Amino acid sequence: MTAIVADIGVRDRAPRPAAAPDDRAELLGLTRAEIAAALVAAGEAEKPAKMRASQLWHWIYYRGSRDFAEMTTLSKELRERLATRFSIGRPVTSKDLKSTDGTRKWLLKFADGEEAECVHIPEDDRGALCVSSQVGCTLTCRFCHTGTMKLVRNLDAAEIVGQVMLARDHLDEWPSPPDGRMLSNIVMMGMGEPLYNFDSVAKALKIVMDNEGIAISKRRITLSTAGVVPMIPRCGAELGVNLAISLHAVRDDIRDVIVPINKKYPIKELMAACAAYPGLSNARRITFEYVMLKGVNDSPADARELVRLLKGVPAKVNLIPFNPWPGAPYECSSDEAIRKFSDIVFNAGYSSPVRTPRGRDIMAACGQLKSASVKRSKADILREQAAKDAAAVALPA
Repeated sequence: MTAIVADIGVRDRAPRPAAAPDDRAELLGLTRAEIAAALVAAGEAEKPAKMRASQLWHWIYYRGSRDFAEMTTLSKELRERLATRFSIGRPVTSKDLKSTDGTRKWLLKFADGEEAECVHIPEDDRGALCVSSQVGCTLTCRFCHTGTMKLVRNLDAAEIVGQVMLARDHLDEWPSPPDGRMLSNIVMMGMGEPLYNFDSVAKALKIVMDNEGIAISKRRITLSTAGVVPMIPRCGAELGVNLAISLHAVRDDIRDVIVPINKKYPIKELMAACAAYPGLSNARRITFEYVMLKGVNDSPADARELVRLLKGVPAKVNLIPFNPWPGAPYECSSDEAIRKFSDIVFNAGYSSPVRTPRGRDIMAACGQLKSASVKRSKADILREQAAKDAAAVALPA
């Protein structure tokens, strides 16, 4: 059956208030203390400003309000004054795609016109939101479509939180439900390397985790990194979220090619940082992501070396069938090769499920995200072909 892709129109989008004037300050993405400071700067006395900040926090992050007129615990005079000074925004939805399997991808446009993607992956009674941390990416992982983009800029905390807010708008999950959420988990696995934008990511996740607002537990948040080793301890100490490692190879010579950050932080250093990750236990394991590339990293010998690397680290392995994209230099491993690889890892005592691809028909699967607004020039196409040709000959035997 031919896959049907729904490009959902304006009628299916959550309503938005009119765009804010340029001179209004944005409250989304601010901490409580920063909201209070903004109120003081706007003329509120310092003592009541702290209480007003808590009230605003409730309306913004618990109820999802974007209109000060709705905030009935504030006086009408204050609501009117706030509306002239502040805004509570969302990214603009440039495109809204829905897969035949229920996966939904939003192409989001920010105030400066730059765009990034986020993806909601629903299950029967829950769902995960894959959130971006950058416009583009600087890592150039060879199997990843996002890696073919240049890094444009980091997203700020408001733009990261805004992805969560927009998804909950569309899922109609305001006020924050205590359980049964269709946005129950967050995975920092979208466009960009989160640990290269740690301050904004940390600020955004602390807002998301706050119990008086969105209230998604750190146990339900996973941050994925390609291996920015010096930042891994800080991530564990300051956030305590689940850690996922985009490993994808067990030899430095292979990983240097497909995950070039390995040249800076090789596998031995990466595994040492993982073993020391705060809070690690058999009940709280690190997830190692491993994309299956035909003839590159999928042999039984690779599986046995992976088992050796994981020794002493509470871990599970997600085996990811390669998701193709236009111009990709690799092919997916065969079902038989993936099964044999999984069996070796599983028989060594590590969970090794094969991830079911989701959203392939809308280019929303793992490794496929790339802003649809990026135009490919002839020079870009030639560079991509040259990279593909180089990758084909660069891999060691």
